Amino acid sequence: MSSLRLRLCLLLLLPIAISSVPVTITDLPAFREAPAFQNGRECFKTLWSPADHTHNPSIIHIAMTLDAIYLRGSVAGVFSVLQHASCPENIVFHFIATQRRSADLRRIISSTFPYLTYQIYHFDPNLVRSKISSSIRRALDQPLNYARIYLADLLPTTVRRVIYFDSDLVVVDDVAKLWRIDLGRHVVGAPEYCHANFTNYFTSRFWSSQGYKSALKGRKACYFNTGVMVIDLGKWREGRFTVKLETWMRIQKRHRIYELGSLPPFLLVFAGDVEPVEHRWNQHGLGGDNLEGLCRNLHPGPVSLLHWSGKGKPWLRLDSRRPCPLDSLWAPYDLFRYSPLISDS
Repeated sequence: MSSLRLRLCLLLLLPIAISSVPVTITDLPAFREAPAFQNGRECFKTLWSPADHTHNPSIIHIAMTLDAIYLRGSVAGVFSVLQHASCPENIVFHFIATQRRSADLRRIISSTFPYLTYQIYHFDPNLVRSKISSSIRRALDQPLNYARIYLADLLPTTVRRVIYFDSDLVVVDDVAKLWRIDLGRHVVGAPEYCHANFTNYFTSRFWSSQGYKSALKGRKACYFNTGVMVIDLGKWREGRFTVKLETWMRIQKRHRIYELGSLPPFLLVFAGDVEPVEHRWNQHGLGGDNLEGLCRNLHPGPVSLLHWSGKGKPWLRLDSRRPCPLDSLWAPYDLFRYSPLISDS
């Protein structure tokens, strides 16, 4: 066969050969490697593994979710915690993710934080898919938004206490201060807001039902944001609080008694029975309301944690070059690696 005819045959076969090779397309962002953070002199370095059967109070356990949409926020949150911690090597992260992207997420976390102690747990969306009803914002309806309800089931039973953080916040203080709060007899600790108007969180059907509204009878109507919680997992397991939350989710599915995703079940179960935490540990609402995401200011008082709850997220507003003033406080923790434009090369 002549060399020309051979080249023609190869060209004809080339598309077939290319199409037979599996192509992996990833939409996950790339990040710069974070520096190694070491314990201060006052810290006694301890190691942790899922097989440990003893409770070590010097180890701080933090749970967060991981997904493609909020990954940039999660990475910034982890970075902020480590940067301000007095004993960063004693912090263990427990990441909750769905099976679909867990391998890619593990690779990203390992390459971004090579020295981090962490575990990734697979969350089955089918646990909640049939219990979720649509809310005022699509992001609130995602199954992973409900993973916080199942922390006591997902994490090892040897983990008796955990801090839960949303993926749209940064910590600007030593997280050990939050970890050490005394929960007393309570299952959950969080900043409370007892002047909230509970009418806004539930529908008229809820308030017109004596059976439903009696769930709040005799309790202080105190709102708390579930994006920052200190949880006694031992008490949670003993009290079967996952089942209690699921019960309200099933009622919501049938009778539409609220509008705001995973928050109202927590209010129905825990409101008025939460260990109050200083407001400095959840300066929330910086993402604006759930409809427009308008800019907001800080609440009065000191700040240990900035939380962009609401529709507007700082990384999206920064990328669109329409940031809110407070988004500049999130930017120093952004490890996102920008791809240069062709004109920049």
